[in-house]
Amino acid sequence: MLRTGLFRLYCAAVLAFLLLPIAAIVPLSFSSGSFLTYPLPGWSLRWYDEVFTGGKWLAALANSLRVGVAATALSVLLGTLAALGLARWRHPLAAPLKVLMLSPMIVPVILVAVGSYFFLAPLALTSTFSGLILAHSVIAVPFVVVPVLIALEGLDPNLERAAAACGAPPAVAFLRVTLPSIVPAMASGALFAFAASFDDVVIALLIAGPEQRTLPREMFSGLRDSITPALTAVATVMIVFSTTLFLLMLALQRRARRTAARR
Repeated sequence: MLRTGLFRLYCAAVLAFLLLPIAAIVPLSFSSGSFLTYPLPGWSLRWYDEVFTGGKWLAALANSLRVGVAATALSVLLGTLAALGLARWRHPLAAPLKVLMLSPMIVPVILVAVGSYFFLAPLALTSTFSGLILAHSVIAVPFVVVPVLIALEGLDPNLERAAAACGAPPAVAFLRVTLPSIVPAMASGALFAFAASFDDVVIALLIAGPEQRTLPREMFSGLRDSITPALTAVATVMIVFSTTLFLLMLALQRRARRTAARR
């Protein structure tokens, strides 16, 4: 009994250590003052009004959503194709290739940003939405490859063989057997990919131009120019958005487990 109580106390302490710095931002976004101070001089929604009526914040949010959705769609397509190839390719080079595909998750993002800049600059794709989407797809693809590859490796290969034995062409067997089984994994990877693109600031600093300023980059500029509670209001919005994505991902994973259990 004592051991269980100590374990729960330890878990609560770890959660508090991780969450309290984030939770401290939320009250500051409702401050009526112009500076980040505790205790709060008063409560107000003025900073949320500035964020949701200010042109630069809404434009940055629109850019983040535009780039995030496009990068997610591209990464889901490329990541799913890569996972299919890796799952079915029986070759000694398959394992090193998997590590290479996952390298954007491992190496520092600044290296990915610099490499993307030197690759896109000769193609005149810097300071463009196309270049930013391609660069974000590089860091987003591994988040799709991992869950889809796991789903494919756990899929019974006899299902496709049975479909082929019934006369289904490979494309029909994929669409009716394989694809429905990996859709939850694709959706989970898409959420992770969107979050990776939406939260990125390093790549945006090097690749994006004045017309492609994303929300994290706008926040970074605000930290250098003038720190106001408007930044905490934007941060609170991003916390709520990220938490919603996380809960949606958990719901998709539960649904995938239930579907697998039924089969």
